[in-house]
Amino acid sequence: MSAQTEQRKLAAIMFTDMVGYSALSQRDDQLALELLEEHRQLLRAIFPRFNGTEIKTIGDAFLIEFHSALEAAQCAIEIQRTLAKRNADAPAERQIQVRIGLHIGDVVHRGGDVYGDGVNIASRIEALAGAGGICVSMDVERQIRNALEARFEKLAPTELKNISVAMDLFRIVLPWEQPSISRREEAPTSKSEIRGPKSEIGKSPMTSASTKRIGIAGLTLLAVGLVWWIGHQLLRPNSAPTPRQSEAATTATPQKSIAVLPFENLSEEKGNAYFAEGIQDEILTRLAKVADLKVISRTSTQHFKSAPDNLPQIAKQLGVTNILEGSVQKSNDQVRVNVQLINAMTDAHLWADTYDRRLTDLFAVESEIAKTIADTLQAKLSGSEKTAMSKKPTANPEAYELYLKGKFFWNKRTAADLRKSIEYFNQAIEKDPGYALAHAALAQAWKLLPAFNGGAPNDCFPQAEAAARKALSLDDTLSDGHAALASLKGLNGFDYPGAIIEYERALQLNPNDATAHQWFANDTLANIGQTDREVAELKRAVELDPLSLIINSNLGVAYIHAGRLDDAIAQLRKTVELDSTFYYAHYNLAQALELKGAIPEAIAEYQKTVSMSDDPVPLGMLGRLYAMHGRKEEAQKILQQLRQKREQRYTQAYCLALVYLGLGDRNEAINWLEEGYREHDGFNIGPIRIDPLLAPLHGDPRFEALAEKIVPAREFGKTGTPK
Repeated sequence: MSAQTEQRKLAAIMFTDMVGYSALSQRDDQLALELLEEHRQLLRAIFPRFNGTEIKTIGDAFLIEFHSALEAAQCAIEIQRTLAKRNADAPAERQIQVRIGLHIGDVVHRGGDVYGDGVNIASRIEALAGAGGICVSMDVERQIRNALEARFEKLAPTELKNISVAMDLFRIVLPWEQPSISRREEAPTSKSEIRGPKSEIGKSPMTSASTKRIGIAGLTLLAVGLVWWIGHQLLRPNSAPTPRQSEAATTATPQKSIAVLPFENLSEEKGNAYFAEGIQDEILTRLAKVADLKVISRTSTQHFKSAPDNLPQIAKQLGVTNILEGSVQKSNDQVRVNVQLINAMTDAHLWADTYDRRLTDLFAVESEIAKTIADTLQAKLSGSEKTAMSKKPTANPEAYELYLKGKFFWNKRTAADLRKSIEYFNQAIEKDPGYALAHAALAQAWKLLPAFNGGAPNDCFPQAEAAARKALSLDDTLSDGHAALASLKGLNGFDYPGAIIEYERALQLNPNDATAHQWFANDTLANIGQTDREVAELKRAVELDPLSLIINSNLGVAYIHAGRLDDAIAQLRKTVELDSTFYYAHYNLAQALELKGAIPEAIAEYQKTVSMSDDPVPLGMLGRLYAMHGRKEEAQKILQQLRQKREQRYTQAYCLALVYLGLGDRNEAINWLEEGYREHDGFNIGPIRIDPLLAPLHGDPRFEALAEKIVPAREFGKTGTPK
C-alpha cells in the first residue's frame, strides 16, 4: 500500500503497555532492556494465534489489530495468563506486567500505519486497566459478553483525554483473580500504577484499635462504628458488586428493556393492517439501534394481540420490564398514532401521547416516539445512535407505503410471500431509486428465497448481492445492508473472513438485531467450526427473539454441531412444543435422535416432517437413514422422487448426495456435493466440514479437496480459544 493510499475499515484494536518500564530504565537500564526484549518475544508469539496483526511498537507498547473483538479479548486474556504464570516463579525485580486496552471502531490504514478514533480510544483506556489487567470499551463488551466465559466489572463513566464524550468502560475479571468480597481497585491515574487501599468487611481501620479497648462503652462504640461502616460500604454507589451480586444482576430482567406489541389497526379499511404493522416495526427498529436497550424482535411480539390484559405474564415471557402499546388510524394522507409506555412489572404508565400528522411527517413521529422512550428509560445515546434514530429513509410517501407492504409479506417467510415482497420492494425503488432501506430489504428477500425452496441460489444470490451493495453505496450505516452482504459473502462466495467483518459492522450498528445474530451463527460461525461462538450468538438471538421458531431451532442445530446432543434434543423438543407444525424443528430433532442412536424415533420424526412439507432436505435425510438400516428399496424410491423433483424445480443436490452416501456409493455422493458447490448452495454445502451426516466421507481425497475450496483448513476452527 503506497503512502498515498487510504483504507478505512472496522477493526478491533489492542494497545498494550509494560507497567513501570520507564522507572526501571532509570534504575537499571540493562535489566529494563532485557525484560523488554523478553516481553516482546512472549507477546509476539501469542498475537498470531488469535489472528492479531502487529501494526507497530511504541517504546514498550504494542499496537495490534484484530478481525474481531472476540479474538482481541481472547488474545488479551492469553497474554495476561502467560505473564501471570511466568511471574509466579520470578523475583519481584524481574516481574513483567502489562496493561491492555481494547476498543472496536473505524480505523484508517495509511502508509503502513493505522489512525483514527479506534486507535486513540484503545490507547487511552489502556491506562485504566491496571497492572495485569484488561480494560475494554462498551462496544467490545457488548460484542463479547455472550461469547466469552468471563465476568465484567463496569467502571464509572470516564472522560478520556481528547475524547469528547464520557465512555462506559469495563474491566475483564480474569479467571485466576481471587477478589475479596468487597474488593475495590482504583484505576491508575498516571503512567505508573497507583492503587487505592483494599478493604474487607470486618477489617476496617477502627477494628484493630477497638480490640485494645475495654469496657462496655468501648464495645458499644465498636459495634456502632462497624454497623455504620458496613452500611456505608453496601450503600456506596461506586462500590464494586460482589461476584454473587453480579451473577444475580445478569439473571434479573433488565430495567432498560422493552417489547413493542402489535399496534391496533383502527382504520376503516381493514386492508391497512400492513400500515399498522409497519409503524410498529419502524419504531422497534429505531429503538433496536440503541446499544443501552434490550429490544425484543417483532417475530416474538407478534404472538400477542394489541392492548392485552396480561402484561406481567407477557413481559416475563419476553424477558422485559417495559411494554409499548399503540394504535394506528389512517385516512388518505392523514395518520393518527396513539402510544403508551407501561412498566409491566408495576403496571405504572410511564408516558403516553397522540400524534395527528400527515403521511409525509410520519418518520418524524416514529423518531420522536423512539427518542422519548429512550429518554424515559434513561438509555444512553451516542451521537451515531441519535442520528440513526432520527434518519428519514425516503421523502416519497408512496415509496414508503410500498416498502411497508413488502415488509408485510417478507415477514410471512414463505416462497410465495417472499416473491410478493420482492415485487413491492422493486416498486418502492422505482418510486425512489435512492431508498437504501428498500434495496437492503430486497437483498434480504432474494437471499432467503432459496432457503424456502423459492429459487436456485445461482439465480437468487447474485441479485441479492447486487441489491445489498447498492443499499450500502447509498447508506453505509445501514445495518440491514451489512447483514445481507455478510450473509452472501458466506453463502455465495464462501468468503468467511469477509463475512465476519460485515456481521460485526451490522451488529455494531444494530446490536438488537436477532436475525443478524442468527445469520452470523448459521451462515458463517458454524461453517468455520467456531461452535462455541455459534452457540453464544444463537443464545443472544433467542434472548432478543424468544418465541422465534427458526432461531430456537437453530440453537438446537448449534448444539448438534458442538456435540451436545442432549441439549440439542431438549432445545428442539421445546421448539416443537412452541409450534408442533414447524417442520424444520422436527427434522433437526430427527437428526439429533439419529446421532444419539435412537433410530426408530429418528425415522418417525423424519417421516412426520416429510408428511408436513415438500422440502427435499428431510426427504434426503430419511432416504439416507433407510438405506443405512436395511431399507434400501425405500431409499431407492426416495432417490427417484428427488430426481423427478430436480426435473420440475430447483432441488438441492445435497439431498441426492445423502441418499447415495447411505447406499454406500461414496463416489456418486461426492459428485452431487460437487454439483451443490457449483450451484452455490451455501445453506447445505457451506457446513461441509461440520455436517455430521457427511462424516463417513472425511479423509476421502476428493471430499477433502472440495472441503478445502469451501472452508480452507487454515480458517477452520481458528477460534483463538486460550489453551
